[in-house]
Amino acid sequence: MKKVIFQLEQLTCPSCIKKIETGLIESHGVEDAFVFFKSCKAKVEYDSNQTNPASLKSVIEELGFSVIS
Repeated sequence: MKKVIFQLEQLTCPSCIKKIETGLIESHGVEDAFVFFKSCKAKVEYDSNQTNPASLKSVIEELGFSVIS
């Protein structure tokens, strides 16, 4: 398992956390995902044989959130 941390733009509510975590966990190759409200970070554990950070970033963006490079 590999880990990646994404810096997100400001999160406005706790339901944002649930939406991002659920979207990531349902993605192919993701073992677990945690979103931290105060720091606006998402930590994702994934199988590098099945997905990659660019794909995970796309998942977050498709959910309507911005990842800060």
